[in-house]
Amino acid sequence: MLAVALLCVLPLSMAQTALPPAKIPNLPNLGDTEREDLSPLMERKLGEEIMRDIRRDHDFLDDAPILEYLNNFGNALVEARPGARGEASYDYYFFAVRDPQLNAFALPGGFIAVHSALLLAAQSESELASVLSHEIGHVVQRHIARSLGQQRQDALIPLAAIILAALASKAGGDAAMGVFLGGQGLAIQRQLNFSRDAEREADRIGFQIMGAAGFDTSGMVAFFQRLQTATRNYSDATPAYLQTHPLTSERIADIQARIREQPYKQRPDSLDFQLVRARARVLQDESSQGLDAATAVFETQLEQDNRQQVAAAKYGLAFVALKRGDTTTAQRLLDEARGAMRKPPPAGVYGAAPAATPNPIFVSMALDIKLAQDKNPAVIARALTEAEAAHQQFPLSRGIARQYAQAMVAAGKLEPAAAYLRDQVQQYRQEPALYDLLASTYARQGKLALQHMALAESYVLQGGVLSALDQLGIARKAPDASFYDQAVIDARERELQARRREELGEKGKKENKAAADHEHTALAPASGSPRAMPRGVEALMQPQRNWP
Repeated sequence: MLAVALLCVLPLSMAQTALPPAKIPNLPNLGDTEREDLSPLMERKLGEEIMRDIRRDHDFLDDAPILEYLNNFGNALVEARPGARGEASYDYYFFAVRDPQLNAFALPGGFIAVHSALLLAAQSESELASVLSHEIGHVVQRHIARSLGQQRQDALIPLAAIILAALASKAGGDAAMGVFLGGQGLAIQRQLNFSRDAEREADRIGFQIMGAAGFDTSGMVAFFQRLQTATRNYSDATPAYLQTHPLTSERIADIQARIREQPYKQRPDSLDFQLVRARARVLQDESSQGLDAATAVFETQLEQDNRQQVAAAKYGLAFVALKRGDTTTAQRLLDEARGAMRKPPPAGVYGAAPAATPNPIFVSMALDIKLAQDKNPAVIARALTEAEAAHQQFPLSRGIARQYAQAMVAAGKLEPAAAYLRDQVQQYRQEPALYDLLASTYARQGKLALQHMALAESYVLQGGVLSALDQLGIARKAPDASFYDQAVIDARERELQARRREELGEKGKKENKAAADHEHTALAPASGSPRAMPRGVEALMQPQRNWP
């Protein structure tokens, strides 16, 4: 799986390397010389390169409500503790990937992911906070930079191959093997997994962060103990989180001792937490069988005497109905979900935070239901009115901002939509969806040159430089390309061609390094297999069972 390939690849020899202990009270910035070979700028660049690959993968959950929730939640944790952005003042980005294994991982430069299965397994926001805070701890202490620093700059060369192989592995073992063959196996072993000392360090930092943010710190122990229980019950299916974040009784005991020293906190979960989990359950498997399974879970959830659980179940069922194209049922269930939250909680019940009125996730779903009825002008007119009001009420919601543009386009307000989207792409330059919407708007207006120029920018953001150059070539030949458009195309082509030459130069360096490594790599015959593979690739493909 993606996270296993990214994180379970450090040899045991490095796992035993001790890291300097963290000075817990001040979330320290450690000054060891090992990190000097990987500057914060280079670390961020590597993270962005990997993220471009992840965003192109089908299992990246590019879902606005989930992304907004995770980033609001994660950045609230970061802001709660001074120094949590580290010496590099990282701009954190939290995201989810569709995966049935319980896992989470940190990438270079402040990119932190959770698997959809982990999001569903977390029983409270405090448990989710414990996982994200732990990963933030890895970023704060620059554990990736410190690991790679031990290998010097040559360790950076195969880093892109790790993500490519992780993505290729979903298509089959042979595809993944093809990426690794060429002598990179030994270098790949050395990458992103963390040592035991690093895990303990991240525990302590994460414990502080979630405590400062007001979460129940016992959630960290509760989540880890549930994972260990799963390990005992299913010894042949160890949760991926335990493979990449090996637990010991000593680590859990250390956290429990710290909990006893702190006053007890009880934090009610937000409604957004439950709604996002409902979305994740539907999005985890959108096949007919997957939607049937999600429906069964939601129907069971309706029996609980908890208004948040009932509202989330109704919302989940509405989402399933929308996925099946039944907008009438989706609207009815969404209205019932809203109604469930308007009911007062049972007497003496604590554990349900007051719901925001209106809730942006409810509002977003209502807009999606109306926008799905694009053949009904009256419904689209209401969608435009509601989207404009929602955008004013929730100006920071990127999902609602895009829905506002979609409503304008659907209502035929093409010129206002184009003007709005041009402003949006100037403010939010890293959102390919905005450029896609702008290109769609230009296409409806018959502005071919501008359409293909916008598509080029979308491809650039997704790492497709060659595709972007192709789009610029089409734009240049468009009959409506003005003199100004031609000048912009010329300048952009020069920039992208320079980037392409730089990428080819880096590729040449990687190929040369791979060839040199191949000469010194011993090939270990795979038992029962007609093909030999480099040592290290075999280790990558197998879970590490030798850690406690």
